This record gives sequence, structure tokens and C-alpha cells, in this order.
Amino acid sequence: MDLSIPPRVTDRAFAQLAAINDAAERAQCLRVAVEGGGCSGFQYEIKLEDGVATDDLVLEKNGQKVLVDSVSLPFLADAVIDYTEELIGARFVIENPNATSSCGCGTSFSM
Repeated sequence: MDLSIPPRVTDRAFAQLAAINDAAERAQCLRVAVEGGGCSGFQYEIKLEDGVATDDLVLEKNGQKVLVDSVSLPFLADAVIDYTEELIGARFVIENPNATSSCGCGTSFSM
């Protein structure tokens, strides 16, 4: 795993965040974090949040911000944060080359 390669955010994910913020009373950032747990050992937490922490990596485009905390960053090296619309629903997804396996729902993984 090459920790020097930060995660990147697709144009589609930034566009969806912009659409969410356009419909909201106030703009928020998208927080992407990795936590212990889930059926495969680790799980992604993706949520909207107001502020930027001092240790966050801020990925920004057209005023939209995606945040990754310093603890989660090594787990997300070279990952792609995307947005997908499928029959099962629309959601933000993580394409993580560091994951050795993941669950069927795509929210938990192992390394």
C-alpha cells in the first residue's frame, strides 16, 4: 500500500454532493472515514458534516469538500470515492485497492 497516494473523488461524487448542498439550507462537507467493525473487519462511514478538523485531508472541487481524517487516510490510500445509482439504490461508494475482500453491500472490508 502506497500511503503517498491520497484518495481521489470522482466528478460524479462531487456533482452529487453539490446537488445535495443545493437542496439544503446550508452547505456541508462529505466525511469519509474507516472504522473497526462490520462483517469483514473494517467499515466505511460516509456522512454529511459541518466542519473541517485540523487533521483532515480536504479534497475540494467547485466549492464542494470531501474530508478524510488522518486515522482513516492510510486505509484509503489510492482509493476512489464515487457515487453510483443502481436498482438497489443510489449511494456514495469506495473503490479501495487496499481491500483484500469486502462484503456484498460494499460497506465493510478487510485488509
